[in-house]
Amino acid sequence: MSLTLFEKIWNRHVIAEGPGGQTLLYVDRHLVHEGGTSALGRLARSGRRVRRPELSFATADHYVLTSLGAPAPDAEIRGMVEALRAHTAEQGIVHFGQGDVRRGIVHVIGPEQGLTLPGMLLVCGDSHTATHGALGALAFGIGSSEVEHVLATQTLWQRKPRTLRVTVDGRLAPAVTAKDVILAVIAHIGAAGGVGHAIEYAGSTVRAMSMDERMTVCNMSIEAGARSGMVAPDATTVDYVRGRPFAPRAAQWDAALVDWASLPTDPEATFDREVSLAAEGIAPMVTWGTSPQDAAPISARVPDPGDFDGARRDSLTRALAYMGLTPGTPLTEVTVDRVFIGSCTNSRLEDLRAAARVAKGRRAVVPAWIVPGSGLIRQAAEAEGLDRIFTEAGFEWREAGCSMCVGINGETARAGERVASTSNRNFEGRQGPGARTHLMSPAMAAAAAVTGRLTDVRALAG
Repeated sequence: MSLTLFEKIWNRHVIAEGPGGQTLLYVDRHLVHEGGTSALGRLARSGRRVRRPELSFATADHYVLTSLGAPAPDAEIRGMVEALRAHTAEQGIVHFGQGDVRRGIVHVIGPEQGLTLPGMLLVCGDSHTATHGALGALAFGIGSSEVEHVLATQTLWQRKPRTLRVTVDGRLAPAVTAKDVILAVIAHIGAAGGVGHAIEYAGSTVRAMSMDERMTVCNMSIEAGARSGMVAPDATTVDYVRGRPFAPRAAQWDAALVDWASLPTDPEATFDREVSLAAEGIAPMVTWGTSPQDAAPISARVPDPGDFDGARRDSLTRALAYMGLTPGTPLTEVTVDRVFIGSCTNSRLEDLRAAARVAKGRRAVVPAWIVPGSGLIRQAAEAEGLDRIFTEAGFEWREAGCSMCVGINGETARAGERVASTSNRNFEGRQGPGARTHLMSPAMAAAAAVTGRLTDVRALAG
């Protein structure tokens, strides 16, 4: 029987079939951040132990501040960070905490440390866990009660999703990036286009992507409503994983290579749905509204709600009112108040390099933050001199963390401020009450920083 990548991984993790279409699955890897402290606390109060502590790993990312030496803004946040440290120490869970150079955004350090491997079923109490599917894993976010269930049992009840293959073929034009690809995909299928599905990204464009780029694409699968996003493991995957701290070694590595080679979708396998895009038709993208599906090429204009019908017209009217935009305005005439380059979508070394190429020799005209995804990425960027490029250009070089992407740590934009951001969500209030977010690639965000407006990065080439 021909099977998809998703079906192969799902099938090998089934423990039992339950009522109502629910399946009990074995979990290979569980990643935890400060949001998991409530589940750890409930487990402790019940007197239970973590079932397989060696399969869980924790880091502080959502609530830590990224300004050097800054104290937590309030006692509650300090308490959550400290509780994670205390609970993981008590339960014997490896914790990448403050002061550990390995600490960083959970979806950055998992692959970086070799904790994410092809064929795994990986979960985390965070919706962007889909990121890890870039390595050929089945990875998805779970809620607080499910976090507790995994901690206690190393299993999880789930309903099997349908399958969707998104194929992107062809060669991307210069300055068009993985972020542009996934924004184009979401604009094409809609924010609900992947609901109830596990997406596999395929095609020559995806195969040509680096692991950093694949992680950007898979990261935003949830923004299309999908349960997970995946890319079949190949030589790029193997080269990325080889030698990482928690990766298999010696004979285990050889066995892993054989196993990973069996994972890609069989040629005759079928998907419940298929979507195809041509790489040549994708341009540098920006969002103009309050959903990731509200994305368009930078050469476009703000749409007119009058061109749409019914609920879509109403949602566009509300989005433009919140964003303070006038229909028909060229996107390149929209000014910005600040820039954020970071998040689990675009905070890896390749992202920082892309932004630095634009910033070099120029000067930011609005406040601009660079927030690396981990302490190790920050260290590597400094070894290459990227920090000096940014600081000489007037950008602020910060510590690792989620920072302004999630805005629950005090690092937010002010009401009415317009933010050019490399993060994954542009919902109302996502980066602070009343903040207006435009999503784009790191190079596009850097271009906005040095011009003070949404800018086609291609105009700055050379």
